[in-house]
Amino acid sequence: MMPDLTKLSTEKRNPRTMDLDLMSPLQIAEAMNAEDKNVVAAVHEVLPQVAQAIELATACLSAGGRIIYAGAGTSGRLGLLDAVECPPTFGVAPEQVVGLMAGGMKAFARAVEGAEDSLTLCEEELRELGLTDKDIVIGIAASGRTPYVIGGLRYARKVGCHTVAIACSKDSEIGREAEVAIEPVPGPEVLTGSTRLKAGTAQKMILNMISTGSMVGVGKAYQNLMVDVRQSNDKLRVRARNIVKEATGCDDEQAAEALAEAEGEAKVAIVMILLGLSAGEAVRALERAHGKVRVALAEK
Repeated sequence: MMPDLTKLSTEKRNPRTMDLDLMSPLQIAEAMNAEDKNVVAAVHEVLPQVAQAIELATACLSAGGRIIYAGAGTSGRLGLLDAVECPPTFGVAPEQVVGLMAGGMKAFARAVEGAEDSLTLCEEELRELGLTDKDIVIGIAASGRTPYVIGGLRYARKVGCHTVAIACSKDSEIGREAEVAIEPVPGPEVLTGSTRLKAGTAQKMILNMISTGSMVGVGKAYQNLMVDVRQSNDKLRVRARNIVKEATGCDDEQAAEALAEAEGEAKVAIVMILLGLSAGEAVRALERAHGKVRVALAEK
């Protein structure tokens, strides 16, 4: 039996864009910009639930667990995007934040028909990952009814790990499967049913909050600086040096020297300079502070 999509807010027609095909390029841009304002308002309404997700994700990371996103289509791509950006930004291992997508990595560039309709595929992939109760599974589906995501969340609950659902319709099916349901409703799309637009933007905003908030929670930031940034290219090497300078007030030469002694670890270099410690002493101070620069500075 085919699902009735017409009842979903993500599938309704937008009365403000009924003449989309008659609009000029500027009118289209203005209409989309006006509609995007509804995204910010919709996400604002669900901030308490987003905060719950951040708390759960922080607890999982602190316990040595992983954040695992699961989605199909645009939702799956957004999860993958957030996952792959965490290692260079926060210095975490690639396996600490994982993105699963219906159809696998090849579906990122080209849709794999039927994969999202499987209730068992995501469970199989989570089993292959060795899902444990230390992990958190975050299911993402604009419609809130994708079988791939439903199956993954059900299995995650059986394992006993924390679960979060992100959907763009209220009382969603995936929301009922999860410990925390985040359900912003940005309203009908400019182009009917094209959930890569407002729904996708809402999901991306929320994923930004969850990954950034949880990484800050486990000590990946000092003030608003990325102190665990991985120096994998020239831009990031310059950024690391600038981070050390901003945090300590030192000059270029001091920052470079400290980073060299700290083997490129900006966090270690900052503690070295501010507390007058050797690299080894700074590492130990951070270990006692569970990786949090502010705590290490306060305990001296």
